[in-house]
Amino acid sequence: MAKYSTGNSSGGGSGGSCELCGKASDSLTEASVAGATLHVCPDCASHNDAAQPTKSKSEGNAMSEQDRKRRAAQRTARMDDARKGDASHWEEEGTSYDSDPLPYLVSDYGERVIDARQEEGLQRGELADELEVQENDLLAVEQNRANRAGVGGSVIEALEERLGVTLSESA
Repeated sequence: MAKYSTGNSSGGGSGGSCELCGKASDSLTEASVAGATLHVCPDCASHNDAAQPTKSKSEGNAMSEQDRKRRAAQRTARMDDARKGDASHWEEEGTSYDSDPLPYLVSDYGERVIDARQEEGLQRGELADELEVQENDLLAVEQNRANRAGVGGSVIEALEERLGVTLSESA
């Protein structure tokens, strides 16, 4: 999946890559997608919020699937920002993918953690306290959603070391 750019794209028709799908194109156009201004290829131009047709009265309040997904993504982003605090640090500092990267995890990593934890006779809260990690992060790992929950690689490493299990794929 392509990562969103913070600007400085070579778009606007001068060639480059679509900031939405990553496809190289000589005919990029500027589009507003979920509140972000991006340079997009012709295939992604339909995602431009400004180009979305308004609903006629005969269509009532029915929302298209695309509209529902877009609004759900916007609500999720707002909830994440509210939960984590002000998101202006992303604009000021940029992103750092090297600070605590999550390694590539084996497919059954959650089950491995649960089995090893139970074998050690530990409750989830006890293990979280011992490792000095948030219990919610440990729960996310056990539910195979470490990536979506933003769990750091250091948590995975601590679990591997403490429980004697392999959770990440070797490079």
